[in-house]
Amino acid sequence: MAFLMKSMLSNQVKNLGLGGGGEESKEENTPSDPAAAAGMTREEYEEYQKQMVEEKMERDAAFAQKKAERAVLRVHLREKYRLPKSELDENQIQMAGDDVGLPEDLQKMVAEDQEEEEDKDSILGQLQNIQNMDMDAIKEKAQATFTEMKQAAEQKCIMM
Repeated sequence: MAFLMKSMLSNQVKNLGLGGGGEESKEENTPSDPAAAAGMTREEYEEYQKQMVEEKMERDAAFAQKKAERAVLRVHLREKYRLPKSELDENQIQMAGDDVGLPEDLQKMVAEDQEEEEDKDSILGQLQNIQNMDMDAIKEKAQATFTEMKQAAEQKCIMM
């Protein structure tokens, strides 16, 4: 009975941090095997580690694919706007492989932009631009140019 009382009291005093009794090293309580620390058998722990490595590889591959898709989009925009090429983008595309393309939603956006540009370049697009022009400003500019040409001709030619 005295032993029971002593062990209970000493455990309570240890929990309070006041000492009381021999201190046990924490290193002795922790198992050296990581599988035992995780509460698994050695085989389960190895299988778990394999799964973790496979998942990390899949995540890295998906991340590289996304980076390459973004690089393809940047390359496309650089070509469209005639900007200088970036070797970083080309390297990302090469690292991901040849099967890199634009995602579907971006392909739709690119196709819409191309259709708009084709419409603007067509005759109908040019006619629509003519409708949006300020005819009075064009007329004034033409008259000013004509007047300037007339004055220049009068200065050079004595007969006029």
